[in-house]
Amino acid sequence: MENLVIIAQLLLALSVAYVWIFRFDNIVLEFKQYGLPDLIRNIVGASKIALATLLIAGIWYPDLVLYSALLMAFLMICAQLAHFKIKNPISKHIPSFILLIISLFIAGFHAEIIT
Repeated sequence: MENLVIIAQLLLALSVAYVWIFRFDNIVLEFKQYGLPDLIRNIVGASKIALATLLIAGIWYPDLVLYSALLMAFLMICAQLAHFKIKNPISKHIPSFILLIISLFIAGFHAEIIT
């Protein structure tokens, strides 16, 4: 199970990094749709990249993972709420929902809820 959790950490971290670094133009458009200011977008992006970094570092330092995964889950819940707010189609909800589930799986393992 531990190897599966490490794979999940890598998948989550690399997915977030890819979207926020290489697909940033899409992020800019989405945040404009949500009606959120650039400052909020930048804070969310910096937070997600920092949390992704902590999830990768957590492979060697497991104490970093639980809170990083929970905070990432919180940000994915916020993403879901933003999609609902502007009535996006379900297809737009799927990526952040999958990352939410992965975040909760990682947190559950590190909180010893999932063994």
